Amino acid sequence: MSAAPPVVRILVDADACPVKDEVYRVAWRLAVPVTIVSNSHLRVPDHPLIDRVVVSDAFDAADDWIAEAADAKAVVITADILLADRCLKAGATVLAPTGRAFTTSSIGAQIATRAIMADLRAGGEQIGGPPPFTKTDRSAFLSALDGALVRLRRK
Repeated sequence: MSAAPPVVRILVDADACPVKDEVYRVAWRLAVPVTIVSNSHLRVPDHPLIDRVVVSDAFDAADDWIAEAADAKAVVITADILLADRCLKAGATVLAPTGRAFTTSSIGAQIATRAIMADLRAGGEQIGGPPPFTKTDRSAFLSALDGALVRLRRK
């Protein structure tokens, strides 16, 4: 007897994720399990496809849990560039809440930009944060998540 093939699933870096409701809708429509990972107790729908993991409040505890669980059948939702890099190295598909896909060919430049911005902030530069989250971002995310899940299911 052979083992069942790995199930396509969604892993969400949830503490500051603005698209959790969108993730649930896509997951229910496509019958894809979701794991919400956070440092604190978050309300999640009572549904058999939705699982909640609350990790300790230790630095990067949620990131560590997600990176260990990530593999080629996972879609990881995060805005964290360093977590995205770890998940890409594990073979996962990684999407930002804006719908932008993190890729192995673009992650190096994104990490470098992140380091430059951190240095500027540490030097006292007043640098604005990310642009406000928009309806266009939400729509792009829904399209990207749907496409990523469909592609993974075909593999």
